[in-house]
Amino acid sequence: MSRAMARIAEQSQRLVTEFLSRQNPDGLGKVNPDPLGLGQAFVEMTTRMMADPAKLVQAQVDLWQDYLTLWQRTTQRFMGQTPEPVIAPAKDDRRFKDAAWNEAALFDFIKQSYLLSARWLQGRVHDVEGMDPHTARKLEFYTRQYVDAMAPSNFVMTNPEVLRATLESGGENLVKGLEHLLADLERGKGELRISMTDQDAFQIGRNIAVTPGKVVFQTSLMQLIQYTPTTAEVKKRPLMIVPPWINKYYILDLREKNSFIKWAVDQGHTVFVLSWVNPDHTLADKSFEDYMALGPLAALEAIKAATGEEEVNAIGYCLGGTLLASTLAYMAAKGDDRIKSATFFTTMLDFAEAGELSVFIDEEQLTALENQMAVQGYLDGSKMATAFNMLRANDLIWSFVVNNYLLGKDPFPFDLLYWNGDSTRMPAAMHSFYLRNMYQKNLLVQPGGIQLGGVPIDLRRVETPSFFLSTREDHIAPWKSSYAGTQLFSGPVRFVLAASGHIAGVVNPPAAGKYSHWSSEALPAAPDDWLAGAEQRPGSWWPEWNAWVSQYADGTVPARDPAQGGLPPIEDAPGSYVKARTV
Repeated sequence: MSRAMARIAEQSQRLVTEFLSRQNPDGLGKVNPDPLGLGQAFVEMTTRMMADPAKLVQAQVDLWQDYLTLWQRTTQRFMGQTPEPVIAPAKDDRRFKDAAWNEAALFDFIKQSYLLSARWLQGRVHDVEGMDPHTARKLEFYTRQYVDAMAPSNFVMTNPEVLRATLESGGENLVKGLEHLLADLERGKGELRISMTDQDAFQIGRNIAVTPGKVVFQTSLMQLIQYTPTTAEVKKRPLMIVPPWINKYYILDLREKNSFIKWAVDQGHTVFVLSWVNPDHTLADKSFEDYMALGPLAALEAIKAATGEEEVNAIGYCLGGTLLASTLAYMAAKGDDRIKSATFFTTMLDFAEAGELSVFIDEEQLTALENQMAVQGYLDGSKMATAFNMLRANDLIWSFVVNNYLLGKDPFPFDLLYWNGDSTRMPAAMHSFYLRNMYQKNLLVQPGGIQLGGVPIDLRRVETPSFFLSTREDHIAPWKSSYAGTQLFSGPVRFVLAASGHIAGVVNPPAAGKYSHWSSEALPAAPDDWLAGAEQRPGSWWPEWNAWVSQYADGTVPARDPAQGGLPPIEDAPGSYVKARTV
């Protein structure tokens, strides 16, 4: 124990020294103390609450009555009775899974006290009248962050599982947890980077992203990977996948058993994937337009050189889907129809109802973000990762705080969480354009609202047959918002809704036999009307998509070996761009 504490003290001193050495005292006075604009928002909320004191008093009385009932029922429990709880956690709330939260009267009281207070606080914020919708949404979001942070499960003395581990180990769990905390601070160079998984358990190209192939082309923004066929014949039209550059492409190629890329190759597709660069300050001026020109448009020319095929079927995932749709509109304006079908995975085109991510989009926050990017030339990947993690803070932040720092356990090796922590940077020019023109102003749905390559684009001119895949529990691209994209194109559109979320609903191989999906030929304007008429089908949506896209395959040809194609291989898949890490 003494050796461990000495090591911790030495490491702490080094971290503090390093952190202080990186500060800029001359610039401290220029820092906006409230870049999120929360202070003024909460002042406004409090003023409006106090304007109706009778309503506030009644709310306090209601809370007091709930607490009196809780006291009475807790007293009954201490006397050996089994009264009904005043309040219970949601079924999917895993913070209170330990048996002691229910079996021990004291911890049951702590749990219910917290739940009552959380419900009361969130209810008061939600019920404030007269707030503009964006400010109200932001207040509710950050109030939930506070409520989640104050959960009794996050503290040593009020978490029965942590107390039990502390007694059994003589406090060794807390010492080890402190070591984990310092290691995460050191990894983040003074900023906390919570380890969600064993960082040493995975290596790109060794046990994840291992589908065989070759990098056959590259630009300053992407490497183009062509995968080695596994069938004697392949579909004539290649399949081009445009992943998001907010994350790395290998979410579609984690392991052989859940790799969408491997599965698509096995179905006879000649698969090409864009592996985006992890940009640094030298690419600060790269724009959304550059991502189109040096991404899918450049890939189309390269695919023609590699295979002789001018026409392709294309997939865009999340932001990659937004880029694909923008590219289709640009190509439509140019009379270019080389993309014969387009598939959109969890893609936002109409940002009118962008979900909880919209809480980060207002003038104050965008200005602060642009000022930060102006210094670095990019948005650090950890900032974006933190924003996504806050959408599910209990699962993606606080569960790891408890496991790693309070229980002192080593993070479990999990490929999906390794990918989640492998964040990427955003070039300043591109990211500012994306956030302002799409999230803030919603110009993509307006004819001529956005120009790319000097060409005003209009999604309504897109006649390409399209397949939209959304996921019912998506917290990044809410399915009802992504459904709105089906109403924009002029060509035939098919919509499928998968169970689960933004990742698990997409990466759902048929062999797993998990989740279900909903499908319907009809496309009413309202998403609820679509769901009411859709048929629920068991298992993965992958086979249904493959049957749909095969209509546009244009027959079959002998398999294409990327090592023997029209472009000389640069290196083996997964290439070098994907291996660049931010931390």
